[in-house]
Amino acid sequence: MDSKTKLIIKVNKLLIDKFGIPPRNKSLPDPVDMLIATILSQNTNDNNSYKAFKNLKEKYPTWEEAAKANREEIEHSIKVAGLGKQKSAAIKNFLTDIQKKQKTITLNYLKKLDENSAIEELINYNGVGVKTASCVLLFSMNRNICPVDTHVHRTVNRIGIVSGKTPDKTFMLINKNFPPKIAHSFHTNLIRLGREICKPKNPSCGICPLNKICIYEEKDLQIKKMHKKNDFMLLDNIETKYSEK
Repeated sequence: MDSKTKLIIKVNKLLIDKFGIPPRNKSLPDPVDMLIATILSQNTNDNNSYKAFKNLKEKYPTWEEAAKANREEIEHSIKVAGLGKQKSAAIKNFLTDIQKKQKTITLNYLKKLDENSAIEELINYNGVGVKTASCVLLFSMNRNICPVDTHVHRTVNRIGIVSGKTPDKTFMLINKNFPPKIAHSFHTNLIRLGREICKPKNPSCGICPLNKICIYEEKDLQIKKMHKKNDFMLLDNIETKYSEK
């Protein structure tokens, strides 16, 4: 076992000691639902992106119906999530592309592929990047793969697990020989760490559970209050929370 893998395992344990084992969906959500939700989650908080997802599902009960809508109609349904023009274009492009290629809107065929092949297949669709593809694999197919958003990118580089200049580079580095069965807890608790403690500016290093192993050069160990608890995770609530409407 290499030093990076050992460090990931150690970080995962310390984060579980701090935040607990993150809850998951009671059953795996549909991969297309997960892909659309991930697009909506970009550059906004999870509560707003959930509202946008709910609006979209109520307006278009099936993705085939959404595919018939024009981009502006989709944008109107998801405006609460922000960046409506970009996100509606990504959703419309994906739905149009998959319907053209597969003759139906489903990603269930990906379940037969290995992780690398599934990622490559997904990013070939219009509007889908590496982060979105990896979220589909982790959250709707239970694959042991760690998506990299801005929080994960920032925290793993500050800690010293990897040194990646971009989220996609960090994704490639972090997932090489990733230890088994911990991707969900590692990814989800790193997001909480980034939201509540390891902020982009003025991180609260003094209360961080990783401060003894973190190599961040601008570490400030003065004790600060933790930011407000922020543990609602959109991608772990697509099916369970939506069913409560």
